[in-house]
Amino acid sequence: MFIVSTNLLAKIANIIKKVNTYNEGESIALLISGDQDAYEAIYNEYWPRLFAYVYNRLKSKAITEEIIQEVFFSLWNRRSELKLNHSLNAYLFTAVRYQLFNYMKADKVRRAYASSYAQFLDADHSNEQYMAYADLVNAVEKEVSRLPEKCQQVYRMSRNEHQSIQDIATALNISHKTVENHLTRALKHLRIAFREYFWLL
Repeated sequence: MFIVSTNLLAKIANIIKKVNTYNEGESIALLISGDQDAYEAIYNEYWPRLFAYVYNRLKSKAITEEIIQEVFFSLWNRRSELKLNHSLNAYLFTAVRYQLFNYMKADKVRRAYASSYAQFLDADHSNEQYMAYADLVNAVEKEVSRLPEKCQQVYRMSRNEHQSIQDIATALNISHKTVENHLTRALKHLRIAFREYFWLL
């Protein structure tokens, strides 16, 4: 029989209370002050709508999750700078559209690369070209190996095995949010190390 701890029940009740009690202005004020329960309440309220918006355009669960994750990660990290000219709803959907635009722009680059790489594989290429590509792959793996062990595991399950965030969370018995945090940390590390090659990852 599954037993829910008193602490967990209290936390869930507190989050529900904040969703039902505070208006948007109060929720934003709490978020800016660093209130994690307010952040979770906003996350739980907006995640399904933002997910549906992006998924309807990309039809990819993994990419959609990554885009939404990036928006919420940025919301929390930049909460102290948060200045809303309109509603939180407008702010989050604008942020999602910006991430979506960036992804689609990068996707064009990825497609161009895929086409060029296919030609490269079909061509009579030199060992020099092959070794340059192999060196890049090895460099990425080297950077990944510098991450904490759990972070490496989550990254490889996501990128190498193409598992969804939910599948990874279930397999490792950790929360959805913890998986997102590990992925965000890994991608940020690689983004810094390989700025011009990040779309390959």
